[in-house]
Amino acid sequence: MRLAFGTLERTKFVTAASELARNTLVHGRGGTLTIEEVNQGGRTGIKLVFEDAGPGIPDIERALEDGFSTAKSMGLGLGGARRLVNEFDITSTVGQGTRVSIVQWKRR
Repeated sequence: MRLAFGTLERTKFVTAASELARNTLVHGRGGTLTIEEVNQGGRTGIKLVFEDAGPGIPDIERALEDGFSTAKSMGLGLGGARRLVNEFDITSTVGQGTRVSIVQWKRR
């Protein structure tokens, strides 16, 4: 895969990915990361999917709010990651785990 993202795009995407990887390890008790190149409507990008079989998130909307934290942190994790990428999707089931996917499209 050869996608030449600009410095700002790359920095934002890596920052979001780092936060989501941390969440997968800390809150999800480990999990998997899938990386793929995506093509849609003439656009090319990169997609990361983080999945865990942890406790799940009971209230996703609340978890996405700035300031909400279960780890005594600043609470900018999920919401901050969502703002840094072009596409963000999260699903979670209590007792079964969480799946977060992010996409960054390459500028034409």
